[in-house]
Amino acid sequence: MFDRNKFKYAVSTKGYTLENIADYLGINAVTLWRKMNGSSDFTRAEIQSLRGYLELSVQEVDEIFFVQ
Repeated sequence: MFDRNKFKYAVSTKGYTLENIADYLGINAVTLWRKMNGSSDFTRAEIQSLRGYLELSVQEVDEIFFVQ
């Protein structure tokens, strides 16, 4: 399960907007919204890319994208 609040916090602490994230991933804002709300999933490649872009630790990636 995806932790939307932790994701939004990670995005904002780096000075980015959700629009910046959608542009970076090459998807539109609606697609990002769907991913954030559980209608579709982030791909492994998107998670790996976001890890580098947002400078996330392995623990942060687990807490955001793989919440139990």
